[in-house]
Amino acid sequence: MVDIFTPRLLEETARDFASRNPTGRLVAAFVAGSGIALSAPGWERAADVPYGQVFPFPVSELPGHTPTVTVWRKGAAGLLVFNGRFHLYQGYSAPEVAAIPRLAGLLGAPVYVATNATGAIDPSVPAGSLVVIRDHINTQGTSPLLGDWGRWRAPMFPDLTEAYEPRLRDLAVRCAEAAGFAVREGVYVATLGPNYETPAEVEAYRRMGGTVVGMSTVQEVIAAHHLGMRVLVLSLATNMAAGIAGRPLTHQEVIEAGKAAQGRLESLLQRLIAELARGVA
Repeated sequence: MVDIFTPRLLEETARDFASRNPTGRLVAAFVAGSGIALSAPGWERAADVPYGQVFPFPVSELPGHTPTVTVWRKGAAGLLVFNGRFHLYQGYSAPEVAAIPRLAGLLGAPVYVATNATGAIDPSVPAGSLVVIRDHINTQGTSPLLGDWGRWRAPMFPDLTEAYEPRLRDLAVRCAEAAGFAVREGVYVATLGPNYETPAEVEAYRRMGGTVVGMSTVQEVIAAHHLGMRVLVLSLATNMAAGIAGRPLTHQEVIEAGKAAQGRLESLLQRLIAELARGVA
């Protein structure tokens, strides 16, 4: 099947969004993971736009996600908050999954901050703690740079050695500690989903060096890094992965864990935005 979502169509989408929603000088773009709600205390909510009015492909509903993009403003400065993401397991293509960071990049966001809900592979990572991602292992079997998308921007073969920028990671650790999180750096393992991993897979990922496991984010990271954006990924460990906790996993558990951490996440986000707006990192 030919993918009708093309780089030219994305560029048209960005121009249309900018004409309808003045973003100001963007400080960063954020995307919220399952059960995670992001806001910008002290900033004015300038617009809430449903994804169906933004992206040129069908948008499906998913529990724990609110498919809208919020434009926040403070004077001349702006923030983009994408309230939910696209996943391969929903039937989206890799370029469609990566449409959020690419749109943010075309609109001028210099920093892309992705949050997600994950299962802890490392038994020393307790539920409710935060992992600042320093690297990833992609087992999803695809890339957002396939076909025309790799040729759309140079280089066609981007290096991912520092896809997760060290200075942003250091800043995030400081902000997370100040917000009351138990925090560490680690490696994100991306699976296709939507089924959770088997205990044997979790053990294999642990031996490979994984810290947490989830079903998203890496397509976004590759695309954002390819566009020259500085990337930060914050993983909320909502539960222990299969075979560690000794009980079945549910999506409701993930959503509830995100809600339980909401206050600390808001404090973390407020501190992070303030530092980014001052150009500290």
